[in-house]
Amino acid sequence: MATATKKLTILVDADMHRALLKKVGRGNIGRFLIEAAKPHLNGSSDLEAGYAAMARDEVREKDAHEWSENLLKDSYEAEKKYKK
Repeated sequence: MATATKKLTILVDADMHRALLKKVGRGNIGRFLIEAAKPHLNGSSDLEAGYAAMARDEVREKDAHEWSENLLKDSYEAEKKYKK
C-alpha cells in the first residue's frame, strides 16, 4: 500500500538550509523533517515510552529512590565534614 504524500513549501534561513544539507544531504531533508516532527504530532515519543516503562519497573524505582536518598545523606555528611 502506497503512502499518500503532499508537497509542502517551507521557508528557512540560509544557515538552517546549509546545516540541513550538511547533516542529511540533498534529497533527504523532507524525510529528516518528517521523522523529527512525527513524535511531536503523535503525542508521544520513544523517550516518553522509555520513561513510562522505567516507571513501571518497581524494582528499578525502589533502587533509584534508595540511591537518591543516600545521595542526599552523603551531601549532608560532606557539608558537616567541611564546615568545621
